[in-house]
Amino acid sequence: MTPDYPLLARQLHALLDTRDWLTNSAQTCAFIMQEVGELNWVGFYLHRQPNILSLGPFQGKPACHPIPFDKGVCGTAARTEKSQRIDDVHAVADHIACDSASNAELVVPIMVKGHLWGVLDLDSPVRARFNDDDQSGIEALVKVFIDKTELPEIAPS
Repeated sequence: MTPDYPLLARQLHALLDTRDWLTNSAQTCAFIMQEVGELNWVGFYLHRQPNILSLGPFQGKPACHPIPFDKGVCGTAARTEKSQRIDDVHAVADHIACDSASNAELVVPIMVKGHLWGVLDLDSPVRARFNDDDQSGIEALVKVFIDKTELPEIAPS
């Protein structure tokens, strides 16, 4: 069952009561993990070095770090600056398997002033877990996060 993303966006908007990026990213991960079903990992990867994503706040098992732009679903989202929705991560040749229980993935880039700040990564043990509604709903939650947060320009120039 697809979550009521417009309701979740309103709830996240109310939850993010500070402009602090670290607090808001931690809260966003916890909120999504609690409210969106069939997930086993939710987290941020930050663009702090050229062509590399560094692990940020997350919910779930310990994660991979770092992730180069030329590897995996997160790397593809960072490199292309476009959301990636993968029904079967095991079919992706350069997939980075942090948790062998993950089977589907949705990654949304976070853009600040035209530059990549990082990505929000969602993993699921259920193949084909994410559909168009999930993608647009998570993209809307990322927009709430961006609008409610003072995001430092941590990306390399």
